[in-house]
Amino acid sequence: MWKYLKRVLIGKPLKTNDAGNQSLNVFKALALLSSDALSSVAYGTEMITTALLAGGAAALWLQIPISLLVLVLLVAIALSYVMIIHAYPSGGGAYAVASKNWGAWIGLIAGGSLLVDYMLTVAVSAASASDAISSAIPEVRHFSLLISLLIVAALMLMNLRGLRESANFLTVPVYFFVLAMFVMLVIGFIRLSLGQIEFHAPTITQQAAPVANIGFILFMRAFSSGSSSLTGVEAISNSVPNFIRPKEKNASITLLILVVILGFFFASVTFFSYHLGIVPDGKTTVLAQIAARIFGSGGVGFYVFQLSTALILTVAANTGFSAFPMLAFNMANDKFMPHLFKDRGDRLAYSNGIVILSLGAAILLLVFKGNVEALIPLYAVGVFVPFTLSQSGMIIHWWKNQIGHWIIKALINLVGALISLALVISMFTLHFASVWPYLIIMPLLVKFFYTVHAHYVSIARQLKIIPDNIQERRRDYQGAMVIVFMGNVTQVTISAMDYAQSIGDEVLGMHVSFDTNVKKEKETAEEFKRFFPGVRYVDIHSSYRSVIGPASEFIDLMSKQAAARNWSLTIMVPQFIPKHWWQNIMHNQTAFRLRKAFISRDDVTISSYYFHLRD
Repeated sequence: MWKYLKRVLIGKPLKTNDAGNQSLNVFKALALLSSDALSSVAYGTEMITTALLAGGAAALWLQIPISLLVLVLLVAIALSYVMIIHAYPSGGGAYAVASKNWGAWIGLIAGGSLLVDYMLTVAVSAASASDAISSAIPEVRHFSLLISLLIVAALMLMNLRGLRESANFLTVPVYFFVLAMFVMLVIGFIRLSLGQIEFHAPTITQQAAPVANIGFILFMRAFSSGSSSLTGVEAISNSVPNFIRPKEKNASITLLILVVILGFFFASVTFFSYHLGIVPDGKTTVLAQIAARIFGSGGVGFYVFQLSTALILTVAANTGFSAFPMLAFNMANDKFMPHLFKDRGDRLAYSNGIVILSLGAAILLLVFKGNVEALIPLYAVGVFVPFTLSQSGMIIHWWKNQIGHWIIKALINLVGALISLALVISMFTLHFASVWPYLIIMPLLVKFFYTVHAHYVSIARQLKIIPDNIQERRRDYQGAMVIVFMGNVTQVTISAMDYAQSIGDEVLGMHVSFDTNVKKEKETAEEFKRFFPGVRYVDIHSSYRSVIGPASEFIDLMSKQAAARNWSLTIMVPQFIPKHWWQNIMHNQTAFRLRKAFISRDDVTISSYYFHLRD
């Protein structure tokens, strides 16, 4: 039942060799990785004007210089991430840059911030989409939290189907929104040039607070709020390995196209907001008011545009689903995240990362009860801390590698780093009541990362083959056919094979390979022969990354041979046992699955060989 349901929801498995077909071109990558950034056009300008309302109508002109400053930061960040893409093409973005140039623990702060931020991206986008739905259909307002959770679940299933299918799905809403925005702005500028749209001074009915001596605070509050428009820009640098070749070039082109579109949309929306004297009223968004003035509030164009906005807000969460698994994969490669994040699922997506991201977003929605305003400040901090660390890290990178026009590049990074740092300081100063959980979450995350790393380092030390004392750990057993499942040749493999030879008249080492790297598999076979000359080594290739299926077919064959010779057949499954029970969750449970698969058979004996780790 579960297998059938899984195939219906996710699709049939793909071969490992099909991984290249899952790579993204610029057109699909822009749809997959830009939804979060583009959706911020719907609320970026509104957040600026909302913050400026505290200063009255006279303060609303500040949205023009603030938007220009946001654009300067956008350009600096974009150029910085283009440099990062070429300097660190393996992905990782801010995490890779900060780790390499600032050190491991600073890199972990950047990586941890982004991991949490991607969960917040999904939570905020799902909650925003739910609010949009409940605004259109007031009868479902009481179910807004449930709708948010269902959106997260739907996006999870879509992404579990693989990069290519999720990109195909997102192409329609993303490019529909881009086209609708472009048409609206072109019509707006044409009507403006024809004198059909006149300047209107903003009118505010409520009493404004006095602004004496708080001009700078008001400015920074609005700037930090409006800079939320830049969230999602970093996602492309984290996903470079997902692009078709040349990966760095295509990733850079995608990022630059995104920045041009985002910058044009943001600047134009801010201009029309100021020119038309639009003020947030709590009922109709600034973007909707602009569309109503340009298209006419009852026109078809207005409703089509509103539909495109609702769609982009709904799928904006998908940027997190694209970037989180890739970042988790890079951190797992560095042994700071459990290795389960390195595993590809049936559809060649990093399924564990997608599922964990969905669970994290669902928990955030439940804790904050789907309140977007409560989530946004943490969301912004999670972006600008990595921005600051990555751009300052690139300054160190250029200082170490003084190539090309490195001084100009370092100055670009310096501008971005200083503005990002100012935003981080202002967020903690002006929004501390909302962002204080960050100061608790990050130390706990960094502690978790180091605990995971220490565990893997300890295991590697104990499993490493040391030529000088390897003979001391070997035992000359005397000995029935025994088939030993094995991965790479490690201390576990050697100990299990020694024991198997003591109880079996004929011993086979069976390895199921997934990799298309023939050289690696050949090296494994040669290393096995070096330690066990004369012992039969069998390498079974699995096209679908399944151990159970190919192993069962081989066991069927060997069972017949053993029965014909009146021999017993023992299947030995080696397994190392960590010192602490909770460390088991950090490892693949292949041994458990193998025992479960063969335990019901009466023609073989299942034997577990346990290698106990000391630390």
